[in-house]
Amino acid sequence: MQLLIGFIFALIIAYLAYRAHSLNKSGAIAATITGSVIFGIGGWQWAILLLTFFITSSILSRAFKKNKQGLNEKFSKGHERDAGQVFGNGGIATLFAALHFFFPESTLPWVGFATALAAVNADTWATELGVLNPHPPRIITNLKNIVEKGTSGGISFIGTLAALAGSALIGIFAAFLHPTPDSVSIFIITIAGLAGALFDSLLGATVQAMYFCPKDNKETEKHPLHTCGTPTTLIRGWGWLTNDWVNFACGAFGVFTYLLIKGLF
Repeated sequence: MQLLIGFIFALIIAYLAYRAHSLNKSGAIAATITGSVIFGIGGWQWAILLLTFFITSSILSRAFKKNKQGLNEKFSKGHERDAGQVFGNGGIATLFAALHFFFPESTLPWVGFATALAAVNADTWATELGVLNPHPPRIITNLKNIVEKGTSGGISFIGTLAALAGSALIGIFAAFLHPTPDSVSIFIITIAGLAGALFDSLLGATVQAMYFCPKDNKETEKHPLHTCGTPTTLIRGWGWLTNDWVNFACGAFGVFTYLLIKGLF
């Protein structure tokens, strides 16, 4: 019965998000699948955490449009999330929700779920709010080279603060939604989520597939065609490592960092 209720709830949320143009058709289908697992197996606490990520990220993707003018040519996709983006951001979280079915007494599925969401939420907040930084970002690999806003691997002071805030929001909710609230978990989840977002930037600066548009003389994630319709060519990174896979790695690295901190201390 809970799985059925979870499916219905996920279907309604996905439909509303589709009508609001936060998801396209493939994204709505993917959101229904991931939502059914999370809502149906985890329950309302897990649903609240997922919706916190989805709602805040959707709002921020539409906010500050004036500051984001011209950045669309940098990103591979727009604010309407497709299936790849949904699974990229929610794949690790969905995996831990499924593990909760097999290990209902263990706390690991919950902290893994929360930390994965903290990481992708941190990354999303950094991307969407980093444009407010008054100065251009610097590449994460040496913190010296200045790059254009929206460049993969570029970080800024405001963007990093936004990542910390986005991670902390999930950490706070996760701690107080858990049956046994733990203030220490807030700190660990927050730090692990921030680490995931920074790892995302590191991959973006090094091995993520990046392309070049000869007509606009621009580096971009878009392939095979740029915004102007010109074919783009690979200039660095691994061709298979798209932004969706980088987001997936972001969530995974956040969980890895949580386990590492927990194991050390």
